[in-house]
Amino acid sequence: MSPPRPEPGATLDHLCVHSADPDRLAQFYEAAYALAKKPVPGGWLCEGPGRTLLITSGPPNTVACVAYRFATRDALAAFHDALRSKDLQLDKNVSPLFDDAGFALTDPDGNVVAFGVRQSPAIAGEEERLPARLQHCAFRTSKLDAMVGFYSALGFVVSDRVEDDAGALRACFLRTDHEHHALALFGSPETRLDHIACETRDSGAVIGWADRLSAQRIPIHWGVGRHGPGNDIFFMVKDPDDNLLEISAELEICAPERPTSRWRHEPRTLNLWGTAIMRS
Repeated sequence: MSPPRPEPGATLDHLCVHSADPDRLAQFYEAAYALAKKPVPGGWLCEGPGRTLLITSGPPNTVACVAYRFATRDALAAFHDALRSKDLQLDKNVSPLFDDAGFALTDPDGNVVAFGVRQSPAIAGEEERLPARLQHCAFRTSKLDAMVGFYSALGFVVSDRVEDDAGALRACFLRTDHEHHALALFGSPETRLDHIACETRDSGAVIGWADRLSAQRIPIHWGVGRHGPGNDIFFMVKDPDDNLLEISAELEICAPERPTSRWRHEPRTLNLWGTAIMRS
């Protein structure tokens, strides 16, 4: 048996999200997720402890980039060299939060994924009581097999596959470190950003976040539930652009030798406790 393939060791650091109304979207994240917002060229920088979003003008439900952070420049350089050895097209960094050591690639759907190094901002505040660390994002895609192939070539490791009764892939969860997934891909007629997820401390903190959002009259759109893949407790709300926002806790921690699991494409897979959003 071949040894397990190591994960790249990167973590999701920030997203640059497009919006037709960046001001409105930034105001929502400021209020709902207690993010401090400040103007930057072309839009807004919204930050809280452990999570950063850039919001710029553009077609809603799309991203300018998804950015993964390495802990050290040496780790970033090793990853860069590994990708070059595969003859992948490496482009210049596009994230304003990474320096020139960063670089980027473009996936089959046109999403730009950036890799770099940066110091996380030190921000104190309410989230010391209710943490919410940016943990993963998800896309809907009509090119699911190609997207999985692309990210697998980058070294992302498939934790779970969701397959229909004919064995066709319908969803996939990929990790970049020990956490179950840093990226989720859902087969769909649509091609768009599906959701942005923050991991909080525990199930009690999930309830705390639900209470916080309810106090602002932001309704839960899905949940509270428990995902099959990842085994995390979660709920989701919607932002003004119809992006799903997830708060979750107790996501599965994966050993390097963990084999890929397979799940049936049915509502129970996506929510062991009840109904599910089926993208296809």
